[in-house]
Amino acid sequence: MFIIHAGFQVKTDKENDFLTEIRPLIQASRAEEGNISYDLLKDTEKEGSYTMVELWEDMDAVKLHNQTVHFTSFTAKAPQYFSAPPQVNVFKSEPIEK
Repeated sequence: MFIIHAGFQVKTDKENDFLTEIRPLIQASRAEEGNISYDLLKDTEKEGSYTMVELWEDMDAVKLHNQTVHFTSFTAKAPQYFSAPPQVNVFKSEPIEK
């Protein structure tokens, strides 16, 4: 399983536009084969700070996701919303058996 944390620092005056634009990306990504979860979290202590937390079955699913129209369309528009470049971290993990 692969976990991706994509951190976004959104301009205050662009926050509503960012949320409007990212909702279709979230919905379409959740429907993709190989996606386990795709959630946007808002930092409650830092203004305009969001983290997309993605779980994928394998790296092939991530690569396919990065080529989808909903992903490429969002990433083409996204820089106008950000006050800093996104910070993306990718982790490989295995579930712990109980």
